[in-house]
Amino acid sequence: MARNIGTVSRGVRCPIIRQGDDLASIVVESLLEASQTDGFDFNDRDVVGITESIVARSQGNYASTDAISQDIKEKFGDHTIGVIFPILSRNRFAVCLRGIAKGAKKIVLMLSYPRDEVGNELLTLDQLDEAGIDPYAQVLSLEEYRAKFGENRHPFTDVDYVAYYQEIIEEAGAEVEIIFANQAKAILDYTDHVLNCDIHSRKRTKRILEAKGATVYSLDQILAKSVDGSGYNSEYGLLGSNKSTEDSVKLFPHDANEMVNAIQAVLKEKTGKHIEVMVYGDGAFKDPAGKIWELADPVVSPAYTSGLEGTPNELKLKYLADNDFSDLSGDALKEAIASRIKSKDQSLVGKMESEGTTPRQLTDLLGSLCDLTSGSGDKGTPIILIQGYFDNYTND
Repeated sequence: MARNIGTVSRGVRCPIIRQGDDLASIVVESLLEASQTDGFDFNDRDVVGITESIVARSQGNYASTDAISQDIKEKFGDHTIGVIFPILSRNRFAVCLRGIAKGAKKIVLMLSYPRDEVGNELLTLDQLDEAGIDPYAQVLSLEEYRAKFGENRHPFTDVDYVAYYQEIIEEAGAEVEIIFANQAKAILDYTDHVLNCDIHSRKRTKRILEAKGATVYSLDQILAKSVDGSGYNSEYGLLGSNKSTEDSVKLFPHDANEMVNAIQAVLKEKTGKHIEVMVYGDGAFKDPAGKIWELADPVVSPAYTSGLEGTPNELKLKYLADNDFSDLSGDALKEAIASRIKSKDQSLVGKMESEGTTPRQLTDLLGSLCDLTSGSGDKGTPIILIQGYFDNYTND
């Protein structure tokens, strides 16, 4: 009998993970138990996603604001620090800022406007238009910002992030000056010692400032190694971290490739199937209402098995039906399209029949599906099983 269901994404429950837990065993046991209780089988090229949160928790990859402070002091000494382009987030940056401020005497906080890098709004474009301000040409002081725009609260969290970040810095014992600008070099009018906190544009920002002779560290260089036994991430530092407590963060997981390969091997032994495994964080998509780009992590997937490398190689069925086989219908159309799929090239890059398919990394697509399935609240499903993702129209 032909199969009528394509891709299925399941959230799988597991115990609450603590530091030191054997996560690989827990993942495998949870999947096997779910297959029994919910009545599904495993297949070759199924995909298991594990949220980065439980990976980092099992690793104990945490750091205190004191550890952040010590690293900041070692890198910047007593210099005024320009902290530029942070995102507006209580979960993602506020605790990091507290640690940074504890290690500084004075901070010049430079916020991008009207939105941060991932779309959190300080102002609307209409407000800028009405004020006649070009955000790419004008630098605003805090006084100018308040005079022109007053208090602006985040539409989702109801937080005035300008006041909130100012309070965090002052409570940590540092002096603070706040400016608003979108050109990295604007900070050099205030200090030549800079911590750039942008995520996806960080390399360009660092290059621009270093070309001007500034001393620059990016957020991925803070806690890139352990400070007095703290957690760390050698590749991403504080990028991808989340609030744990008011004075500590959970860092992005490190060295997880060994774990995903081990899980794949055990699943092969237990099920007889070749199953791909990945760790996922934020999905890579944009909310059309809030205009927030979800991806506050440096990458969607920091670890995955080799079968998840690359991008999709898919034909666009709509294109084939409307163009190559526009004179066919019914079984004849189905057979013609199935034949074309079976004989498609190994690479469809640049081919019209692939136009409109998604040319993104498989891990970005799958990680986004995992993130949407697991959610970020109390669903309790940090393990995701995706089945049928690599099937096409010809698979029964």
